[in-house]
Amino acid sequence: MALKVAIQMDPIDGINIDADSTFRLAEEAQARGHELFYYTPDKLIYREGRILARGWPLTVRRVKGDHFTLGAEAEVDLSDFDVVWLRQDPPFDMGYITTTHLLERIHPATLVVNDPFWVRNSPEKLLVLNFPDLTPPTLIARDLATIKAFKVRHGDVILKPLYGNGGAGVFRLDPNDRNLSSLHELFTGINREPLIVQKYVPAVVKGDKRIILVDGEPVGAINRVPAEGETRSNMHVGGRPEKIGLTAREREICARIGPVLREKGQIFVGIDVIGDWLTEINVTSPTGIQELERFDGINVAAMIWDVIEAKRRG
Repeated sequence: MALKVAIQMDPIDGINIDADSTFRLAEEAQARGHELFYYTPDKLIYREGRILARGWPLTVRRVKGDHFTLGAEAEVDLSDFDVVWLRQDPPFDMGYITTTHLLERIHPATLVVNDPFWVRNSPEKLLVLNFPDLTPPTLIARDLATIKAFKVRHGDVILKPLYGNGGAGVFRLDPNDRNLSSLHELFTGINREPLIVQKYVPAVVKGDKRIILVDGEPVGAINRVPAEGETRSNMHVGGRPEKIGLTAREREICARIGPVLREKGQIFVGIDVIGDWLTEINVTSPTGIQELERFDGINVAAMIWDVIEAKRRG
């Protein structure tokens, strides 16, 4: 069954085709005979009751520097599509949130992946609050005195923006650190959002594990090991991906959160686990499927499309 598929993503010309999960999803869709249409979030339109987008028919190929071809630019009605992928990267700002409101108006008649209502209500660092026994001690606050007290209690902490991504603005503050007040001044001067603070988990030196779940089921994991002298393990800041399996504790975590993700229409999710602790549930634009396919031969893109096709048949 050929599907009409629209992909809302960041500009396709700048992606790394050896790492980008959206590219791999598009590649798999094309191999299955699905018709692809691509547009960027700024081209999403509400007009007189219709949800439209200006973009291009898309063909992809695994050739570096020549990985896509666009057809003639066109304005389309997204309700005419079978599937729309919500795949632009955060920041999870009002621009991002607005796209979820607009796409929600066509879902589920047009299947939006992931479900935009629950993407909007499940930002990466907040959905984990539903599972406090699975996470390290966590604080969300803007008040400096409250943050200082949490740091005194736990000694060694990680401070980061609540709606950041990709490791940007992540700081480790050990018991001897004297920069908390300055960092607080910096962050609060940039925006009006709270900060998130978590007790530092020493096991991060052995890696920050990204576990991929498809329709609530864990399908595999990669370990991301921080570079020498780094706290962050994100791959685009030097983290090294490694082949790794799942522990009993990680399967326990997935068993707890999987049914919630499935119920909320979160088909493609990446969770982050450090040691025995769940730190993030990534539903906006998770990545890692190409690395998992290289390490373990698991075609996650095919699994995701199997789920989508079954939902469309249903």
